[in-house]
Amino acid sequence: MSVAEQTAVTVWQLDPAHTQVEFSAKHMMFTTVKGHFGKISGTIRLDEQDISRSSVEAEIDAASLDTRVEQRDTHLRSQDFLHVEQHPVITFKSTHMERVGDDRLNVTGDLTIRGTTRTVVLDTTLTGRGKSPFGTTVAGFEAHTTINRKDFGLNWNVALEAGGFLVGDTIKINIEAEAILQA
Repeated sequence: MSVAEQTAVTVWQLDPAHTQVEFSAKHMMFTTVKGHFGKISGTIRLDEQDISRSSVEAEIDAASLDTRVEQRDTHLRSQDFLHVEQHPVITFKSTHMERVGDDRLNVTGDLTIRGTTRTVVLDTTLTGRGKSPFGTTVAGFEAHTTINRKDFGLNWNVALEAGGFLVGDTIKINIEAEAILQA
């Protein structure tokens, strides 16, 4: 790789204080429960001339989930769901990026939850870029995807007397991220 090619790739670190990873699922088939993960870290390697050479790696502390109901959070951390004692980290590692608009990318990658890895596509939008008051260059991103929790071994459920199940299978994931350009 030439020196010019090496400088074309910029490295960005996710800012955990300004990054949210949220999830939502149906409860009793008709209401939505939302939560988020409080601890996330990650690196973006960005080649704006050849986006296919870019990559993203992120780690989420699975035990940092919060739905604002401690009893539910404890259950979600248990072996019925995330089993955080054996699988403390949720990871995402990109395998391909494709530009689909001026500020939009499809970021394909391997999502690992509870030791099971599946390919997902994050519909990603660059929401802005600029200098912070502290002299750093920052960029904002939004990303969205939907997964089936059973694809990751999250099978626990209870049948409802009126039909259907207590926990929906579809999980929506929304990410609001701020990344800081590294020197």
